[in-house]
Amino acid sequence: MTIGLTLYDFIAGHDSFPKGSWLNQAEALAKSPMLTHQMHSAVLYYDGQFNDARYALAMAHSADEAGTAVVNYAAVTGFTHENGRIKTAVVQDQLTAETIEVKAAVFLNCTGPYADHVRLLANPAVDRRIRPSKGVHIVLPRETLASDFAILIPKTADGRVVFAIPFGDKVFVGTTDNDYSDLKQEPVLEPDEVDYLIETVRPYLDKTPNRSDIQAGFGGIRPLIVSSRADTKALLRDHEVEHDTESGLLSLLGGKWTTYRVMAQDAIDRVGELLNKPVRSSTETHYLIGGENYHFEDWQALQTQYSLPADACQHLMRTYGNRAEHVAKLTQEQPAWAEKLTDSQPFLKAEVVYQVREEMAVTLRDVLARRWRLELSNWQLTAQLAPQVAELMATELAWSEAYRTQQIQSYQNLLGSFIKQAGLPFEQAAIA
Repeated sequence: MTIGLTLYDFIAGHDSFPKGSWLNQAEALAKSPMLTHQMHSAVLYYDGQFNDARYALAMAHSADEAGTAVVNYAAVTGFTHENGRIKTAVVQDQLTAETIEVKAAVFLNCTGPYADHVRLLANPAVDRRIRPSKGVHIVLPRETLASDFAILIPKTADGRVVFAIPFGDKVFVGTTDNDYSDLKQEPVLEPDEVDYLIETVRPYLDKTPNRSDIQAGFGGIRPLIVSSRADTKALLRDHEVEHDTESGLLSLLGGKWTTYRVMAQDAIDRVGELLNKPVRSSTETHYLIGGENYHFEDWQALQTQYSLPADACQHLMRTYGNRAEHVAKLTQEQPAWAEKLTDSQPFLKAEVVYQVREEMAVTLRDVLARRWRLELSNWQLTAQLAPQVAELMATELAWSEAYRTQQIQSYQNLLGSFIKQAGLPFEQAAIA
């Protein structure tokens, strides 16, 4: 068998990667020692890697600093119309249930797999255009590969491509590709998906991971544009800007992370056309929050100035870019915030405060899943850290003791449900 070895680099301004090469068995095992010795050879190539949670947040934060009104926990529940055209959007606060109406000259729908829901609210007569596809990953210990190199499995039983990718101190294995219809439910890891991924990597590793090795899992939904093709894995990840002339709604359909700037430019160009106000786009060269004049090596100056642990300073630079010092400065406001939440991770207490004050974090899951991504890599540790994070957030947000306790319990229950739904050999009570 021949497999692919991939060396990932974080997207940080590199315009190109080195050329690929063919490796014989000995060369491949030197780079990835946990591969099976039944392997004939491997192809080495290079790709980019990034933290999608932080990237999405950086886009929202950048929009805010550019003058956009940015809100979270706000859902469009309907539209008001005048002569068939949208007049206002009805928006509900998902935390307080308060409802307001928002006026706009043009409404642009960029809601990914949920685009059809918004399109139908605007005009119930339109055809559905999105075919949602669910993909999941399982998370294994770094020792599974014991390498900085990912592996690509080019041949699977159903024609998909599966990766095992080192990311931090874990290995992510995925992804699956199945139709997904119930968009009201969060996509979660299920037992048959666990079996599929473990069985897929089994022939390629000397030691096959067990279900008990899985430390977390997560799912996502791809917004594939409807096609007559039978399988979601055969659909292209192209995008389209659609204008519904009856309601006036613009919708950005389909697409993927790697083309998001082109998608944004196409969408905003269309808005400019409708408003008869074309504006030259700057998205191709615009730095997101934390990116301009970023140098990873600056973590050393951060450590010298603030006397923080080296791993914490490196983490701050990778996570917040040139805003890392904004987090470090908080440790001077309250020295206890310089402490790490746990010895096994570089997370500082000051980060929780920063995320509440500057990054719109208002729930435990905002911090542990959407700002740090810990939920996606270690369910047990996430549950263990929830009380500490809740204590810090309670002070900043003036939570009552009852509300703080409720936040901890409900989040730990959610993590327990992920374990149960995946059919993994853990007791739900074990994380409480």
